[in-house]
Amino acid sequence: MKFDFKNIHIGRCIKNRVEEEGISISRICNFHKTTLNEIYKMYEEESMDVEVLLQWCKLLKYDFFRMYSQHLILFSPEIRSDSNTRTKAETIHLPQFRKNIYTKQVVEFILELINTGEKTTLQIAEEYKIPKTTLYKWITKYSNNER
Repeated sequence: MKFDFKNIHIGRCIKNRVEEEGISISRICNFHKTTLNEIYKMYEEESMDVEVLLQWCKLLKYDFFRMYSQHLILFSPEIRSDSNTRTKAETIHLPQFRKNIYTKQVVEFILELINTGEKTTLQIAEEYKIPKTTLYKWITKYSNNER
């Protein structure tokens, strides 16, 4: 299945996961302490409050936030350092995460773009800022595993 990391519809993703897990609607309503209609409204939401999403993650045992992390990896601009700014230690108060961690889903998404001819490796390297050597390693590794 090709997942659209650029346009995330979180309600649809939650509904799909509920169907995969086969969780009853009464259990969902009890867990969220809400009504059936409010649950159905959540399924139609493109975005939702972080606390509500966190509850869905716990109930469905799935990290929906990871989709947004992967979106950032693929579509956020590179951070440029400027010598006139303060040092990172002076300005950053939040935890720092490595940007270049690719999940299996992202690798599959990129390889599908290449295999279908939708994008070339050069286009992917430029658009998503993935090193060409990384792309070629993925192509070699995953094409050998399919044989």
